[in-house]
Amino acid sequence: MNNQEIISAVHNSMYQQIKKTGYASTEQVLMDLKYLSKEDYEKWRFGKVDYLERVCKAGLHKLNFILSQMQAYARTTHLKESFTYYKRWGRKHKEKIKLRFTKTGNEFMERRYATRYVACTQNENEK
Repeated sequence: MNNQEIISAVHNSMYQQIKKTGYASTEQVLMDLKYLSKEDYEKWRFGKVDYLERVCKAGLHKLNFILSQMQAYARTTHLKESFTYYKRWGRKHKEKIKLRFTKTGNEFMERRYATRYVACTQNENEK
């Protein structure tokens, strides 16, 4: 996929997610673009993969471009950023294990991946 196709696909994915659920997430965009399989996503959520980028079928440069396009689309469509704490699934104990998106654990990049974009209500847009 070239950059223009990625931009179009990211925008379409986010539009469809907002229409369906009221928010757009990075993992769903990556699945819609076929850079992340549902099976690999679930392996990561269950802690069988140490960080999400390991199972993405795109390089770091392309992943960063996708994150930038998500943020650009959110700005132009007035979506609200919402940090989401991703914890490991399948834990019987009350211990919450935070999942990593990147190999390095860089806090800036971790927050970018963990940000969901939420549709604002009419009242929020008027503020």
